[in-house]
Amino acid sequence: MATSAPIRTRLSRDKLAPPEHKAIKHVGLIAALVALLVVVLMPAPAGLPQAGQVMLAILAFSVIVWMTEALDYAVSAVVIAALMVFMLAYAPDALKPGGADIGTTAALGLALSGFSNSAVALVAAACFIAAGMTATGLDKRIALFVLSKVDARTNHIVIGAMIVCFLLAFIVPSTTARVACLVPIMMGFILAFKVEKRSRFAGLLVITAAQTASVWNVGIKTAAAQNMVATGFIEKQFQTSITWTDWFVAGAPFSALLTVALYFIMTRMMRPETEEIAGGQATIGEQLAALGSMSMKEWKLLVIVLCLLAFWATEKVLHDFDTSSTTIAAIGLMLLPRIGVMDWKESQRGFPWGTVVLFAVGISIGTALLRTNAAGWLANLIVQNLGLQNASAFAILMMLSLFLIVIHLGFASATALASTMIPIIISVLMAVKTPGLNVVGMTMLLQFVVSFGFILPVNAPQNMIAYGTDTFDARDFVRTGLEITLAATVLLVIFSLTYWSWMGYLMKPV
Repeated sequence: MATSAPIRTRLSRDKLAPPEHKAIKHVGLIAALVALLVVVLMPAPAGLPQAGQVMLAILAFSVIVWMTEALDYAVSAVVIAALMVFMLAYAPDALKPGGADIGTTAALGLALSGFSNSAVALVAAACFIAAGMTATGLDKRIALFVLSKVDARTNHIVIGAMIVCFLLAFIVPSTTARVACLVPIMMGFILAFKVEKRSRFAGLLVITAAQTASVWNVGIKTAAAQNMVATGFIEKQFQTSITWTDWFVAGAPFSALLTVALYFIMTRMMRPETEEIAGGQATIGEQLAALGSMSMKEWKLLVIVLCLLAFWATEKVLHDFDTSSTTIAAIGLMLLPRIGVMDWKESQRGFPWGTVVLFAVGISIGTALLRTNAAGWLANLIVQNLGLQNASAFAILMMLSLFLIVIHLGFASATALASTMIPIIISVLMAVKTPGLNVVGMTMLLQFVVSFGFILPVNAPQNMIAYGTDTFDARDFVRTGLEITLAATVLLVIFSLTYWSWMGYLMKPV
């Protein structure tokens, strides 16, 4: 995946400079191992099976490792899977007569259970689509084409960048890939416009692009991997699915209004030094012209992704093919000789297999938490201590949303956060006694909140790509991110009391 020189400069400095970051990693790994041992060796709490206690120990290890980035995410996934195999194998299985141990075969099945989830295939397929976009340059062409239609006024350029992020969210199912495509283009504009790299305009453009990408993770089911975590658990637990259109109907109005709020927050808090960039439109036109006419591969890819989008949008309306199945079929077409747009070797350049492994093992953790009753025990603890037993659906949604927003500050991956928290959230919702609660709908709404990684650069990979441009200070991201989070929370309250309630996402229709 292409990166600009400014991105490489910042990232290389991060590798060389901060010994304190390495120290945090070492301390984090030690803390994770200590937490693992403490939870395993502590007296068994009432009502918690031994296998459940083992899984809570592994959960504590996972959370600390992910929060401190003590291990590379892919490495952490392999280590966690190994811990599940060897620690669960010697724990009594509550489902077996006589309390026999789970055994290595069953433990291995639990550790690898996430790989059999259809959502994993969808995430891997999404990575192939992102690779196809990069290989053909279609994403860059779309971005330049949209930006060529706006004039050289700085605020209009910002709007153009936001429109690009919105459009790419439909056809590039990877937030990181979308921002990685757009940021080098933005940096090219900044250099071509002879704008100071540390100017407010440069910071405004780059931060807005990253935050818009995150905002539309809420509205579009296929825009981010963490959404697939939630749908994967929902399908496994309730034998039902949320279609692409159902998700869009629920989340898109929220994302649309938050996008408007984002524009006003960013242009007010990082007001550009000038209202217009001299020669801006001509520069964009030159870059678009330099790409030449669309190649046959670009046309093929555009047709494939538009057809795929049509299949996603008409699921359960015109056909019964689920999102994963149609996406896998599209990848098959993309890789076929003559018909396709790239071969296997091209598709593997920079392919994030680590993301796929992390995703699968994250689902395995959630599955094991549910299977060993660790999630249920923890959920009952949360319900009792927070007084959620007979709370209203609105109160439950607000309490759990606030909890997710706060805990997200410690996570550098929404996928890891969703893998950790969604099975617990499902168990909490099933443990409350509120009559008529729509557990599936509430889980979807709380998954929206998982995407609220607006505050810190380290809260999401796309934020770090933006930060790597060296166009703004971390405090600029934090102060604007706090206002965006506040706006998102206000919208969360309004939507919960009105639109989402009317649509039956909080309570089942009578």
